[in-house]
Amino acid sequence: MAPTLPPLLQRLVDKFSNSRDFTISVALHAILLAVFGGTALYQVTAEPEDFTAGRRLVEDQTVAEAPEPARTQIQKETTFDPNLMPNPSDIAPINPIITTQENPLTFSITQKMPFPKGLEMPKEQTPVVSREIGSGGMPPGTASKIKRFSKDWRPSGAGNREPEYQFTAYVGQYSGGDWNSTVRVVGDKIVTGSLPNLLYLMSEWSKDKIKTNYKNVEAIRLDDGDTIATTKPPFIFLTGTRDFQLTEKEVENLQKYVRIGGCIWGDSSLPGLRSRFDIAFRREMKRVIPDVDIDFEALPANHPIFTKAYFPGVKGVPTGLNFYQEPVMAMKLYGEIAILYTANDYGDMWQTGLNREGQIDLRRDGNGQYVAINPAIYQSRESYLRNITPAALETSFQFGTNVVIHLLTRWENRVRSAPTL
Repeated sequence: MAPTLPPLLQRLVDKFSNSRDFTISVALHAILLAVFGGTALYQVTAEPEDFTAGRRLVEDQTVAEAPEPARTQIQKETTFDPNLMPNPSDIAPINPIITTQENPLTFSITQKMPFPKGLEMPKEQTPVVSREIGSGGMPPGTASKIKRFSKDWRPSGAGNREPEYQFTAYVGQYSGGDWNSTVRVVGDKIVTGSLPNLLYLMSEWSKDKIKTNYKNVEAIRLDDGDTIATTKPPFIFLTGTRDFQLTEKEVENLQKYVRIGGCIWGDSSLPGLRSRFDIAFRREMKRVIPDVDIDFEALPANHPIFTKAYFPGVKGVPTGLNFYQEPVMAMKLYGEIAILYTANDYGDMWQTGLNREGQIDLRRDGNGQYVAINPAIYQSRESYLRNITPAALETSFQFGTNVVIHLLTRWENRVRSAPTL
């Protein structure tokens, strides 16, 4: 006979027995929830791995509290204090407008940028020259300046009389190079060489209608602005064989000179492109005319130097020393030549002079010196120096004559009606 249980304990056993199905169900659901419910929760909340930390972002079932919303900060109301305003003198102007003296309505905006007070503008940001200069448009008043500058060498004569010209030619004496490479200098005087021989023939061929003063060719220092302004040369002849760099003063003087009607004529004494002088001359002339829209350009076949020439038979670029025949290059201001460049070394050819009959000029002075010949070049004319023949020399001298006369006359139509100030 089984032992009997106390009444209270017996009632609990009977209740558990009657509800065992429910208890099993609860236990089964708890097991399923532990196995599958955690996987579902993980799949919902899992994120990509943090490769920096090397662990998962969610490692347990705890839920982080949401961050407290940021509170908007209210700015305190401020009042205007005139004492806090910057001093106007400390503010650099932006893009200052530059007007011309001739016409205040003609202006250009430079490319200056504001810099703090006390700091200098970097040299590479030098203001660019007005683009109007290269467009062919001449500001009012400029024609009058050019007319006044060129009046000493513009033609005289009226009516049916043939115009006459008179001028003095100058060889530019610049820093750092052999400026006298194609002329012979005794003391401070140029006695013979390229320009004297060219100008002598011009006077002979024109029967002195073109008074070239060929016996008085002079050297002119490019750092002497007063002399340039006083002598008013129609062109300044630059030549050499070396690399060189103009001083700031020389650049400044040449800038003023070409803007009032003058011309720089460069002739390389090393024929061809990419020589030391060729590279230096092109570089330095871009300092004289730094406008971004103006560069060297080849003169076309229809340019007046070829089509309206004193010697119309020279219709193209003649061959230079050693048969070089590079194009004639120019930089223009107001539509006219301001810088002319010949890279064919006509200057060394012109150190062998011709007489008016077109023969080699073999004259000598009282000391037995050649009057129109550089012996070193003449004696080498059939060895390492070529194209020094009477025919080639005559054509090159005629071309040089055409160039000079064009430089003397190129402003005539543009300044004829301008008032003389």
